[in-house]
Amino acid sequence: MKVVSSFYIENFGCRATQADGAAIERQFEGRGLARGLAQTAELVVLNTCTVTAAADQDARAAIRRIHRQNPSAKILVTGCYAQRAPEEIAAMPGVTWVVGNSHKAKIAEIALPDLIPANSVGSDFGQSSFVPLHQLENAENPIHVGDIFAHTELLAAPVFGAGSDRTRPNLKVQDGCDNRCSFCVIPSVRGQSRSLRLDQVIREVENLVAGGFREIVISGINLGRWGRDFTPQQRFEDLVRAILERTNLQKLRISSVEPMDWSDELIALLASSTRVARHAHVPLQSGSDTVLRRMHRKYRPWHYREKIEKIRAAMPTASIGADVMVGFPGETDAEFEETRRLIEELPFTYLHVFTYSARPGTPAAEMATQVPVRIARDRNAILRESAAAKKLAFMRSFTGKSVEAITLSTGNEFFTEALTSNYLKLRLTGRHEANQWLQVQVEGVEDGSLLGSHEPVAA
Repeated sequence: MKVVSSFYIENFGCRATQADGAAIERQFEGRGLARGLAQTAELVVLNTCTVTAAADQDARAAIRRIHRQNPSAKILVTGCYAQRAPEEIAAMPGVTWVVGNSHKAKIAEIALPDLIPANSVGSDFGQSSFVPLHQLENAENPIHVGDIFAHTELLAAPVFGAGSDRTRPNLKVQDGCDNRCSFCVIPSVRGQSRSLRLDQVIREVENLVAGGFREIVISGINLGRWGRDFTPQQRFEDLVRAILERTNLQKLRISSVEPMDWSDELIALLASSTRVARHAHVPLQSGSDTVLRRMHRKYRPWHYREKIEKIRAAMPTASIGADVMVGFPGETDAEFEETRRLIEELPFTYLHVFTYSARPGTPAAEMATQVPVRIARDRNAILRESAAAKKLAFMRSFTGKSVEAITLSTGNEFFTEALTSNYLKLRLTGRHEANQWLQVQVEGVEDGSLLGSHEPVAA
């Protein structure tokens, strides 16, 4: 049997999935494999999402594409879709292995049994004594799927984008979710909430700082619950404070945190440090109390409003975003109007608007009053239009002002792409090296980006 020497990984979905993909790269590179292209690699890993039906369709399309372009490749499908529907994926032509989230830590052992184990490369992958409740296999399409709830620890702190011109690595410090929102399939494919130990987080951050990174994004499936699984419990505020106190990281950016976890202490901590990016993503889902109750969300619209108003008061220039779902089963015109009105009244600077997608096995999928697709799409368009207007107004408010931005790639002679501390795209006049924090004078807005020029530091 030919020994595999090259691999290609394609990630779908959220930051956590991207971080998992980077951890899989660690497994392969630790065994001497080289990164290749999708068209030529001997082993192709598709790391999937299953949050919507469209995500499943994207994964199936990728399998067909890879098999067509690279018929000799061994295709390994992993991730959330693989955990949820392994037999469905295994039946597709070209699939060699299906590996659920339960076995992601063992991917290299499954796909590369003839290669020596990875050296210690800063990852805890492969060290688990986890034994699956069941493992389904057949000679043609081995399926490796176990009980995801048997996992009680987070096995690694994978890093996203540590190569080439990437400047903002993503460090996953939490996985799983103990909430049971009626529409969400993620707890069943990610398992219970579990956190990366504080000392390991600090070690990973220090390694990245030593590697020259100036901004790190910390993420998780339910990030604000970090530390609640420890004995004694720790809180997300403890993690943020420790990173600021124990490392020399220039800028810490926090990804999505649920409304319940935006405590007064957390808001004050973020507002008090110039080393924290001025950005808050606070999932809303709906502005209707009755819809939130059907969703089994743990807050009310007035609670949510209070959190957003406190964040804005503490950080006047912060970018504030939210996830919003339209077309949830039973959503009436009046309930949608409650959502639209709340969004109009709050100081959002961007929205991620999703049309409800029924997920197999969730309570919402069994609700009788499903909203017609046409109506849901119309509501989606209304909120997107509102969000676009809010974002444009927010961006224009910085014209003539000075902002802090990090360069994302080495530019050409005309401009360099950058990202402001408060999460706005920026086109910076001239060529600048990647991974540099610069002070920029904003001159205008064009095609969804700020336009600006670098302000030299006075001698």
